[in-house]
Amino acid sequence: MFKPIVKEIREQILFRIKNEGVPVAKAAQEAGVGSQTVYGWLSQEAVKAPSVLEINRLKRENEGLYQLIGKITSELSKLKKGNLLK
Repeated sequence: MFKPIVKEIREQILFRIKNEGVPVAKAAQEAGVGSQTVYGWLSQEAVKAPSVLEINRLKRENEGLYQLIGKITSELSKLKKGNLLK
């Protein structure tokens, strides 16, 4: 059965997705709203701006890349120190 969603809850869900990077499915589930409903809200708001979903995907990708760079830098530093000590 269709249940209207309070404007404040809608705004809170969209805020979490846009600003906190919470996945749509998780935000929708926690609020008891269908993910398709949330996707509909997002598509209504997306006029000429990049997709919120695309921005969140890129944020997650960047985070993973930064972690990878950190690991590689650390390993490279260890290898350099090892060669200098020999």
